[in-house]
Amino acid sequence: MPVLLFLAISFIASVVSSICGIGGGVVIKPALDFFKLADVSTISFLSSCTVLAMSGYAVSRAMLSGDSHLRFATTAPLALGASLGGAAGQRLFHLVKAFFGSGDRVGAVQSICMTLLIAATLAYTLLKHRAKTHRLRNPAACFLIGIALGSISSFLGIGGGPIYLVFFFYLFSMETKAAAQNSLFVILISQTTNISTAFISHSVPAFEPAVLATMIAGGIAGGIVGRIVYKRIDRRAVERLFIALMVVIIGVSSFNIVQYARV
Repeated sequence: MPVLLFLAISFIASVVSSICGIGGGVVIKPALDFFKLADVSTISFLSSCTVLAMSGYAVSRAMLSGDSHLRFATTAPLALGASLGGAAGQRLFHLVKAFFGSGDRVGAVQSICMTLLIAATLAYTLLKHRAKTHRLRNPAACFLIGIALGSISSFLGIGGGPIYLVFFFYLFSMETKAAAQNSLFVILISQTTNISTAFISHSVPAFEPAVLATMIAGGIAGGIVGRIVYKRIDRRAVERLFIALMVVIIGVSSFNIVQYARV
């Protein structure tokens, strides 16, 4: 049963996340926390690996099919900054865990931060028609923004997700589908760096290889299905799915705060 649950979570998360361009981790991490399927460190690692597989498939397929909307002048420095910020986020995670002396306390902190960030993301999404967007092009500014975003997403173990989308909307004036593709590209680069850093620093938590393989398979399969759906729906459908997903994540993360706080 647990292996099938890991498969279902990774598959469903990757389907909806590849459509919305949010990486999957923002769904996988709260879902695994909700079912208490592993400790916090292992959940973050499994989530990162699944996100890497799904985003790698989605980005490579888009580029090979000629359906790419990547803006490398903007996204490349952002991805580089996110990669460096990811290392800082991992370090912060270990410091917070050492401070509390309990993985459950770290899980509570992560869930609180997740709830606040997703709530802010949802609020912006609902009100973005009133916001004046920008067309940021400065590579140095993109790099610094990437560091900040990479640090936050790495600490939370979510890859980036909706946080990246909001910044692509607001700072770079990208429409929904272009923002989704560019978000997945940044997530791909940053997650590759994060996982490589974990192996190099010997900080990979204990995990079941069969579970990791199952989640990666689910992530790739979800990416395939998500890409098919993505090509057949319009911008408004993507936005409605994104809003519904944010509401669900806020609810699950709020429950996880209470669940971890009780331990």
